[in-house]
Amino acid sequence: MTLSSQASGVSWGTKGSESAVVSAYVDGRYATDIVIPSDQPIARSFSLGHLRRGPHRLQFRFADDRSPQGASSAQLGNASVQVYGEGSDLGLVLKNAPVLYGRNLAALGDQFQSSTTDTPVFAYHEILPAQTADHKVIQYTVIWSNEDGGTNSPALMARWGRTTDIEWAYRVEVDAEGTPVPGTGVYQAANHQTLNFAGTYENNRPLLETCTSNNNLCDKVDDPMRFSLAPTQTLSEGQPREHMMDTNSWLYPVMAQEMTREGKIESPTNPDSPELGDQRTYLYLAVAHTASPSNQAGNVGLSIGVRLKGSDKLYTSNHNTDSWSITREGTAATTIELPAGTKPSDIAEVVGLRTPVQETGASLTVTRIARAFFLQQNYLPGASFIDWTGEKTLTQEAPTAVLWTASS
Repeated sequence: MTLSSQASGVSWGTKGSESAVVSAYVDGRYATDIVIPSDQPIARSFSLGHLRRGPHRLQFRFADDRSPQGASSAQLGNASVQVYGEGSDLGLVLKNAPVLYGRNLAALGDQFQSSTTDTPVFAYHEILPAQTADHKVIQYTVIWSNEDGGTNSPALMARWGRTTDIEWAYRVEVDAEGTPVPGTGVYQAANHQTLNFAGTYENNRPLLETCTSNNNLCDKVDDPMRFSLAPTQTLSEGQPREHMMDTNSWLYPVMAQEMTREGKIESPTNPDSPELGDQRTYLYLAVAHTASPSNQAGNVGLSIGVRLKGSDKLYTSNHNTDSWSITREGTAATTIELPAGTKPSDIAEVVGLRTPVQETGASLTVTRIARAFFLQQNYLPGASFIDWTGEKTLTQEAPTAVLWTASS
């Protein structure tokens, strides 16, 4: 089910009017909640589960029990239904996709807290190789609007380039016929453990619940809110997970509004302070690199520096905190906080910085800046203005290198 939703007087950035919640039912069966965070239309997709051939009744109800007090109505439009046969590629993905239930940690709100904080907003899938020939692994990843626990917000911006929480939720191996292999269903549990799923299936779909402050999961569910997101989109090879936010850009305003509402933005914004600033003052980068030896990627961190025209000052992604550097290979997203009002044309150069968390003598090789943009006034991403490819090696003896220089 794909539809556009909006709610008058609602903003994810306003306490008491964070969202409006609509519940969808199929033939009287509760299918999903739709948390609507904006008075502007947002197109989203949800899964209605397995249906037999024939007529069905789809019904929407305004959920006043779980909508914040400031919400009284919601508007839905452009509704359409897509049907995928069980034997199709997307049919297989949807058939095994998890259903998420909301969070009800007493310290963070009531049983409906997923309508106001850390709500699951988007899901996607990846097809991974399996050890057995003709088998494959389907992995499902969820994006939450934030995490109230875990990594603090400034470190999230430095290490991951966003303050949403993006976590793989569930994966399962399927055979050549698309049948799940018994015992291969696993989920990301508390403390980022990988545990075998031992809970309830709805047909083939595992029921999971957000049960920690940093959005790890449990396989026992007791929350009244249900999220049946449709993970039909897939992450392109070589892209960071944040690419799914770039291609679903409405997620950026939701991200920023939660930070503002929860008082996590310093005022006035100061790029010399490690505190989280206005997220429109950050340069959002995606950088590809490898470590040598590869098993030292967790020790030899990468951070990115930016110099502005007419100044020698270097603004760094990790705010000169070694533990906030990027400590994973591949294409990774990060951000660099800059003075308010900085424009793409103000940037003179982008610099790679070897930033070891623990000195082991390992080197780094940076090969690409895949995108670079600022958030606009409405918090939506602006156009990317850097696409650099090359090879710059950072060593203990030569730990910095200019990756990109503005044309004169």
